[in-house]
Amino acid sequence: MTETEGTFLVSESDAETAILTDVATSQVHTLGEQPDPPLEAGEVVVGTLTAQPPTTAVYAVESIEQRRTIPVEYSDESPTKQERDIAADQSVGELTRQPRAGEGELHVLTVPDDGTEQAAEDVCEDPQTVARGARLGVDRVEVRAADGVLSVRYLPE
Repeated sequence: MTETEGTFLVSESDAETAILTDVATSQVHTLGEQPDPPLEAGEVVVGTLTAQPPTTAVYAVESIEQRRTIPVEYSDESPTKQERDIAADQSVGELTRQPRAGEGELHVLTVPDDGTEQAAEDVCEDPQTVARGARLGVDRVEVRAADGVLSVRYLPE
């Protein structure tokens, strides 16, 4: 049987099955049945999946090393001076990724002034924001916004 180890985002879940997406490769794995306790959509799972015969298109959870959620919070705080300076040097639609001192990463997006709130909401609701946080190994994501500037901070605890 083929085993797949990794970090997975639970993309969808119901009482009987779940769909997990590998955060490193984006490969999708459908579980034939839920483990006990069942996985929930939005959870991040570190573990091993085993392809089930005869088709190997359906997987079973072999082991779970870790289960957690990565909260995405929309902060009342404005982007920092550093983040505003980065945005000032790029065109609308551009993204700058920058390692944080210590752990995590900072993403600065320049957006149209009148689309800032919508862009912030979209980032907060996008499952890929959580998947990226899982890939980076962080514990939480903080989104800050001001006219034309959106910062997404992938942070440790």
